[in-house]
Amino acid sequence: MNARPAYYRFHQGGKKLPFAEAEYEARLAGLRAAMAAQGVEAAVLTSMQNVAYYAGFLHCAFGRPYALVVTAQDAVTISAGIDGAQPWRRSIGDNITYTDWAQGNFWRAVESVTGRGAALGIEADHLTLAQSGALDDHLAPARRVDLAPATMAQRMRKSEAERDLIRAGAAVADTGGDAIRDAIAPGVSELEVAMAGRDAMDREIARRFPDAEYRDTWVWFQSGINTDGAHNPVTARRLAHGDILSLNTFPMISGYYTALERTLFLGEPDADSLRIWEANVAAHELGIALLRPGMRCCDVTARINDFLAERDLLQYRSFGYGHSFGILSHYYGREAGLELREDVETVLEPGMVVSMEPMLTIPEGRPGAGGYREHDILIITEDGNDNITGFPYGPAHNILRA
Repeated sequence: MNARPAYYRFHQGGKKLPFAEAEYEARLAGLRAAMAAQGVEAAVLTSMQNVAYYAGFLHCAFGRPYALVVTAQDAVTISAGIDGAQPWRRSIGDNITYTDWAQGNFWRAVESVTGRGAALGIEADHLTLAQSGALDDHLAPARRVDLAPATMAQRMRKSEAERDLIRAGAAVADTGGDAIRDAIAPGVSELEVAMAGRDAMDREIARRFPDAEYRDTWVWFQSGINTDGAHNPVTARRLAHGDILSLNTFPMISGYYTALERTLFLGEPDADSLRIWEANVAAHELGIALLRPGMRCCDVTARINDFLAERDLLQYRSFGYGHSFGILSHYYGREAGLELREDVETVLEPGMVVSMEPMLTIPEGRPGAGGYREHDILIITEDGNDNITGFPYGPAHNILRA
């Protein structure tokens, strides 16, 4: 007879969380209010962003399922045995470890908290078809309710503690920008420049947050044709005099990612490049001025679109003009309800945190070819915004003449 358990509790060490216990209690209270309003008895949250937001634990999935199960009384993270007791130490509440000795042990651990036949809250935008079927087989829910919109709305409105952490992240991003700027020189590769920025940020995060976990801070530093996309990976291309450059630093602190993005030139830009760069900077400054309470995301977008259209540059716009900041990353999370796009009607409120990041991409072979973008992070205040990005932008600061 096989006596190995499907799940167990492995708790050792003290808890170390990114925020005070009261912060998580407030978040869970908000979630439970949304659950009660929709008649949900238990929420099974499976996305990295929501597990981290409500529990503090940012998991490393590697193909395994994870969850935070929330009832009226309990908040329990469900994690894989490969993680040991780390999920317990980094979660606000209880933790159950499931084993991989039999298929379905993850759902058996979930069932130990939810029971069978409950009204379940899920994240419809994250639950895969395969896991959806497994949920039905193991939990037999009386009904399902999609809690993804409610949780996203809660995450969009940042607490004071979150805003403090985001401010620190923006300052770390500036530190990375300084290191990158110092590393730029003809003959140096994109990779070498990126490594300098990443190392500087990791050290600064460790200095500011000695009890944090350090992972996932990164840099995208692009040059020449590689500037044409905002998310283009770093290459071994070596910098040459006359190159357009794109500096992008992304510090990660306890699941909270911040960003700094700047256009630079190695040597004097030609007249066409300078004209396009200055137009994008002007669009950036217009966008910053528009970010204030009462403005809708779509209206901000329309105003910047008009500005670029008047200069015959709108066709070179690459993507939306900004997005929310908080629990998000390049491999998890997205608060789609707070993006500066034509189809988003969300009204800006004090406490929201949003970027302004216009980008123009001029195709190769045309005057001024390259990708131009600036990126600042702004906290919406009662009467405007607070720009928490300090690294300078524009031709007056970022033409490197060495």
